[in-house]
Amino acid sequence: MIRHLFLAVTFALCALFIAPPAWAGSYLDRASLLLDEARKEGDMLHPRTHDKELVMVIHALAEARARVASKMECPASVARAHPHLLLVLENSERAADAAAQGNFKKFMEHLTVARNEDRAFRAILAELGYALPDLNARR
Repeated sequence: MIRHLFLAVTFALCALFIAPPAWAGSYLDRASLLLDEARKEGDMLHPRTHDKELVMVIHALAEARARVASKMECPASVARAHPHLLLVLENSERAADAAAQGNFKKFMEHLTVARNEDRAFRAILAELGYALPDLNARR
């Protein structure tokens, strides 16, 4: 009887400490997708702020991402990091808006803030014991 109880407690403790990413549900997947696309679009737009059609498309996508993230359900286990995700997406949208207005200086300021907030978001997740999934990994 004691052996069964010991095995059950051991199994419960293993499950508790081995599976923290599962507690965050699909939040980490969604956040990873949003951040990856924001970064790719910022990288693409950086040398092409003069391309008005590209700026228009990226701005519309950035607005949509920011809107979706603001309504996204966030598990309590990663709630401390979520404001940084919102700041990444908001500043990515502002960078695209500055590019649309032809203000390269403001574009770079917002892009830099977005990248800094991305690093802060990932650092807080790591501190909480989570990591974003690698979207480039092949299955």
